[in-house]
Amino acid sequence: MSEAPVILTVTRAFDAAPERVFDAWLDPAMAGRFLFATPGGEMVKVEIDARVGGGFEIVERRPGGNGGSGDAHHYGRYEVIDRPERLVFLFRADPSGEEEWTRVSIAIAPADGGGCTLTLTHEMDPQWAAYEAQTRKGWTMILGSLATLLENGHG
Repeated sequence: MSEAPVILTVTRAFDAAPERVFDAWLDPAMAGRFLFATPGGEMVKVEIDARVGGGFEIVERRPGGNGGSGDAHHYGRYEVIDRPERLVFLFRADPSGEEEWTRVSIAIAPADGGGCTLTLTHEMDPQWAAYEAQTRKGWTMILGSLATLLENGHG
């Protein structure tokens, strides 16, 4: 019997139009400012081929332990691009292997009175269960960074 996948969901309200929130995920200049960006890190590569079947590669140089640094690689392959409501991509990041993809689905709905609500669902193979809390924290930080960028008039 196979184990059930790990499914985590993060929801965030935005004081921005659904189109602005959606477009930020596919614009290399914007994505490089919030997507997988960490305090103290330096974005060294943001390549986005924003079409179904296309993908992304985002690399951030992060301060590491033992006085060194390391590059954090993030890869995606787009399965659904339905502006401004839905974005689905296969995703993998260090330390996963080349065929160890997870699935991220983003749903954006207009909110009453303006703005929108984004719901991100990340479906992971059970082998990544130990990363659930860390992954949830990461997506929460990413959505918070995006909200700050949009609310400060960027994007």
